[in-house]
Amino acid sequence: MQRLKLTVAYDGTPFGGWQSQPDQNGVQDHLKQAFLAILSESVKLHGAGRTDSGVHALGQVAHVDVPHQKFSSAKWMAAVNAHLPAQIRVIRCQLVSAVFHAQYSAIGKVYRYRVWNDPVFHPLEIGRSWHVPQVLDLKTLVVAADRLSGTHDFASFAANRGKANEATTRTINQIRIQRRRELIAMEFDGSGFLYRMVRMLTGAIVRVASGREDLSWIDQLLSDPGKTKASYTAPAEGLYLVRVKYR
Repeated sequence: MQRLKLTVAYDGTPFGGWQSQPDQNGVQDHLKQAFLAILSESVKLHGAGRTDSGVHALGQVAHVDVPHQKFSSAKWMAAVNAHLPAQIRVIRCQLVSAVFHAQYSAIGKVYRYRVWNDPVFHPLEIGRSWHVPQVLDLKTLVVAADRLSGTHDFASFAANRGKANEATTRTINQIRIQRRRELIAMEFDGSGFLYRMVRMLTGAIVRVASGREDLSWIDQLLSDPGKTKASYTAPAEGLYLVRVKYR
């Protein structure tokens, strides 16, 4: 057997997230079905992490073991793509060592959240960004993002996924804010993220930048982790997994 590292892009709108689902409509399910069609046997396919229903990916990573020298990496990519829905594509396929693991070899991830900040929501942004019609102060956006950067206990910025005693301390290397006319992009570069953490961070930043909360509210959430929750969660459709980082 040999191991393939797959870089996968997808429009998350029609799927039940990355993770395999009972109705077999997870992105992972469709990839496994593609390999089943090619090999006539099921495979174990491991992803770098989950994305929720409606969340998009520019660079999700997965690995799978396949028969040695059956195809070149380029032919594997073409064959798998031929059996996938149009909204899912393997954009890169590499032969890697058997010690590589899509999840456990990762050292960080980059997510991007897109906000359309204008009274009128452009129709081509539907399903691609979060429509926030209220005026957002760019300076406050940047200050709030800086407050959330660094190593913190982010228990107040994580939804409960039923994992008992999960460590909630994470490091965010940087939150980059960029505004181009109506579009605001927030890029979160960190060592790892809790369940719905990026969406809750985004919701908190927007809440402060719209004047509905003070910056001191973010400080309180960080100083008393888990005591209260940042209950403003940005919708899934504005979130993109940009890249999984490896050494």
